[in-house]
Amino acid sequence: MSETNDNRPLVEDEEEINLLELLRVFVFNLPLIAKITGAVALLSVMYALTMQNVYTAKATLLPPQKDSGGGAAALLASMGGGLAGIAGGLGGGSADLYLGILKSRTVADSVIKRLDLHNELKSKNTDDTRKKLEGLVKFQAGKDGIITISADAKDPLKAALLANTFVDELQKKSVKLNLTKAGTERSFLEKRLTVVKQDLKAAEESMKAFQEKYKTIKADSQAAVAIEGIAKLRAELITKEVQLAALRNSMTDESTEVQTLLAGIKKLRAQLGSMSGAGESGGVIPSVGNAPSIGIQYVRHLREFKTQEALFEQLTKQFELAKINEARDSSSLQVLDEAVAPLRKSKPKRALIVILATVTAFFCSLFIVFIKEYLSKLSPEDGAIAADMKTMLTSMLRLRRTVKLRE
Repeated sequence: MSETNDNRPLVEDEEEINLLELLRVFVFNLPLIAKITGAVALLSVMYALTMQNVYTAKATLLPPQKDSGGGAAALLASMGGGLAGIAGGLGGGSADLYLGILKSRTVADSVIKRLDLHNELKSKNTDDTRKKLEGLVKFQAGKDGIITISADAKDPLKAALLANTFVDELQKKSVKLNLTKAGTERSFLEKRLTVVKQDLKAAEESMKAFQEKYKTIKADSQAAVAIEGIAKLRAELITKEVQLAALRNSMTDESTEVQTLLAGIKKLRAQLGSMSGAGESGGVIPSVGNAPSIGIQYVRHLREFKTQEALFEQLTKQFELAKINEARDSSSLQVLDEAVAPLRKSKPKRALIVILATVTAFFCSLFIVFIKEYLSKLSPEDGAIAADMKTMLTSMLRLRRTVKLRE
């Protein structure tokens, strides 16, 4: 115990000596530390003053909400049946969709062409211009769905112009995409409507010829109600099939909307099969199978006529709404804030640059001083090893310089 107690003062003395030694080294080399730190601080001030101011202009956009398809969507939803499913297609997309459009090569090339950024940024080629443009513009979407476009430039007016140009190109591209989709739907419905017109005309002529031949035979009230129901089901079924064909032009069978339509079509076919069974005991028109031949023919002609009439009515509404949607020439994006020329610079932060450079230089100078002090106290053997390492490093540096000169 006495030996242990005797050793503790020695350890404490050694620690005190070490701390005093470090303090002595610091004080002794204080002029060198001050010179290094002061020189770096002066150089950082000069460098910060030579840096040009950069201004950041911001524009904010509100994408159309998914549940707000406008008046056309409300009209579609009020019609019911197969048209209600189209109402969702007129709604807005998510913010990620518009961020993808903003980051697309097409939008970037349009902005580069409009502002002549290839010459302004002094780029070698178009790819180099796109890379530089990516460093100047940032796109962000908040949790509330609002999109922010931030543009940097050395001129505040150019920063605002760059941000607003991206807004303008995004609106043009979204309008073009909407019109392309609406035009495809209108063209598809127009072709389908032409076929339905012909079928309706044929059904009318067939019905007219039958009535002229048999002097207007009417079905009973039960058959008439059943025919109306079957006609509506068939019209709704064909409408859903038309909508499915339109969706398959842009979606796969694994998508949620296509799967929903397939399930609805399967259900309608089952209902139609149970209602239109001729001569079966479970049919809605049990007397059709036992009715006279002329009555059965009348029911069939009437059913075909009602089906084509209901289908023509629904497709006509779809076609008119498709034309309205195609005629829209404005983007559904809402510009909350246009970019304006900023009054204050966003960078560089000169004071922060000088402070960080000065602090870093101070600690680096301390490191150099203590390493120098440590090397001065090496034993002869360790000194020889350090000298050999220094010689090897010098030789490697010379060899590297020689290789670069030859290249």
